[in-house]
Amino acid sequence: MRILVTGATGNVGRMVVDELLALGADDVRALTVDPVRAALPPGVDVVRGSFRRPATVAAALDGVDKVYLAPDPATAVSVSRLIAEAGVRHIVDMAGAKGDHWQVVEDAVEAVGVPFTHLEPGEFMANATLWAPQIQAGDEVRDAYPGAVNAPVAQEDIAAVAARVLLGAGHEGRSYELTGPEALSRPAKVAALGAGLGRDLTYVEVAGDEAVALFESLMGEYGRWYLDGLAQLVEHPQQAVSTVADLVGRPATTYAEWARSRADLFG
Repeated sequence: MRILVTGATGNVGRMVVDELLALGADDVRALTVDPVRAALPPGVDVVRGSFRRPATVAAALDGVDKVYLAPDPATAVSVSRLIAEAGVRHIVDMAGAKGDHWQVVEDAVEAVGVPFTHLEPGEFMANATLWAPQIQAGDEVRDAYPGAVNAPVAQEDIAAVAARVLLGAGHEGRSYELTGPEALSRPAKVAALGAGLGRDLTYVEVAGDEAVALFESLMGEYGRWYLDGLAQLVEHPQQAVSTVADLVGRPATTYAEWARSRADLFG
């Protein structure tokens, strides 16, 4: 069975390749715009290409049985059609919560009639690196909307689920919401980061124009968008679900565990 992993230079796609190999997959092909940066292991069939160059995608799909589809709303329709035309038997796509920005990916996949599985992660734990400059500089973390609650997921856990769905059976037609094991407020996340890093961090709330200026300095044009998302999480907190543990057979990664494994990102 040949499996194509798209977006193999990206954080999750690269991890999907590693997970597939660890589980014994012996016919893995990877589509990436930069094979050197991807640093893929020996034995992986690496194809240079991009969703923005359809001919490269068509070539990568030759003889493929299953596809891990990285999220790209701009090309989801055209790439899904190419996947269907190639005779692929199963698409495992990574999107997001239903009805949000990534819904176009799920809609495009379903429209072509290929059996599918949707992976719907919430916020990545890696977004904590927004706080890295402050943590590198001291023990205070300035942030907004302390009452925003969600259950961030480790990208490693998303990849672990994706690999098992690609190699397993009975997942067709399913949508899997993916979260970490615990729902946390913003101050609770800072405390968990501190525990993982072995430091005593203090959460400091900012609001209004100060919050906008802070997040625009961190995220540019996406700063206000991220703040709007935090405001929604105050009104509609996200709860943790057990999907990762159910599918992978081990507990999902905690925030403190993730921080401990990524201590280098925080100095």
